Amino acid sequence: MHIGFAGLGRMGGLMAENLVRAGHLVTVWNRSAEKARAFAAKHGSQAATTPRELSEAADVVITMLADDAASNAVHRGADGLFSASGGAARIVEMGTMSPPHIADLRNSAPEGVAVIDAPVSGATRAAAEAQLMIMVGATQSDAATLVPVFAAMGRNTIFLGAPGAGTVMKLAVNMLIHGLNQTVSEALSLAEASGIDLEKAFDVIESSAAAAPMLSYRRPIYLNENSQEVTFTVDLATKDLEVTAALAEGLTISVPQTLLNLTELRAASADGYGARDMASIFNHMRKERL
Repeated sequence: MHIGFAGLGRMGGLMAENLVRAGHLVTVWNRSAEKARAFAAKHGSQAATTPRELSEAADVVITMLADDAASNAVHRGADGLFSASGGAARIVEMGTMSPPHIADLRNSAPEGVAVIDAPVSGATRAAAEAQLMIMVGATQSDAATLVPVFAAMGRNTIFLGAPGAGTVMKLAVNMLIHGLNQTVSEALSLAEASGIDLEKAFDVIESSAAAAPMLSYRRPIYLNENSQEVTFTVDLATKDLEVTAALAEGLTISVPQTLLNLTELRAASADGYGARDMASIFNHMRKERL
């Protein structure tokens, strides 16, 4: 299968590499063209100059983009995916978008082109090791041809049936992740203020009933942020919870904990933490305490 991949950021580049390793023919596009050319040179693949060219070359296009605005530009911009003549019959959205945006893409896609939401859960290490969990807004029978594509990038693919369901579940999962991030930061702050060694405090948390997989792979960032690469920024976490809060408001459901977490993320961003890893919330709380 010829796969077009748009968006070679922290996650996307690793996901595209796994598609190449699985034997798929991959053409890439990135807003920064040099990154696409470097990927193509490294992996013996092709780099498209526009999203339109990417779609016309492929059977399926995967996008891994930051937000609705970036997605809208890639689909509807000059020489965007939706301007292609022939080529990809399916466009798979794997970034975290808002449900209204995904619905709008589905409804406005050119005739013969299906838009499928399939966001992922897992950080950069999971992306590198093809261990992502993939949430698909389609039935398995409707997306049968994509099963080997998903298998090349993830350890588990869950087909949720209804279009848009993958997007909603990604927001629900991120509510939990960002809530845990805040609570872990508070717990570490409490332990540190009480004179407990942070390494030992994290040992206890990681071995407790509250342990979650993200604690193990984020441990180095919590304990020594400056020595680690950024995997997921405070600004992206803020975007996630803003989209989630808007969805909850539209559904008239109460999400008080999420709104509190969003307030803390916004405060950290306003204090200059926006481009830092979301685990920097701990250091932001330290700053507030001191």
